[in-house]
Amino acid sequence: MLIRPEQPQDYQQVEQLVQTAFASAEYSDGQEQTLVANLRHNSQAFIPALSLVAEIDQQLVGYILFTKAQVGAQTVLALAPLAVLPEYQQQGIGKQLIQRGHQIARQLGYNYVLVLGHEHYYPKFGYQPAASLGVTVSADFPPANFFACRLLALAVPLQGTVTYAPEFGL
Repeated sequence: MLIRPEQPQDYQQVEQLVQTAFASAEYSDGQEQTLVANLRHNSQAFIPALSLVAEIDQQLVGYILFTKAQVGAQTVLALAPLAVLPEYQQQGIGKQLIQRGHQIARQLGYNYVLVLGHEHYYPKFGYQPAASLGVTVSADFPPANFFACRLLALAVPLQGTVTYAPEFGL
């Protein structure tokens, strides 16, 4: 499997992959592929090096996107979405996308990643309740599903409310 940055020729296939991956998701508004397109094309928050695809035999089977967000005065990353085609789930592809994304994020100087996600999945990768790391969240965010991951042990502590890119509609 190859994990690489998304390229413009991947855009349509990535959007289809995201739509397919979220079609049967427990928590989905059915617009994750639109969010990806909007962030990619319209947002100051988009970071091309952190828009990653997983490829097997020249087929895209997974995708992850990290974009800029703010907690107080600090710029952090928001992980959304993480998508793996249903027939490739439970094979460690999501894990590898997260780990590679974290590695690149550290190299780029980011200290934290936030995610609204499954309470049994993300803690496996060092995520903990966001409130425990000083992140104040909206009442719309269920605390059991809102996580933060400190990428660097010596990172300045977070303190404040999270602000996502406008494309998230939050």
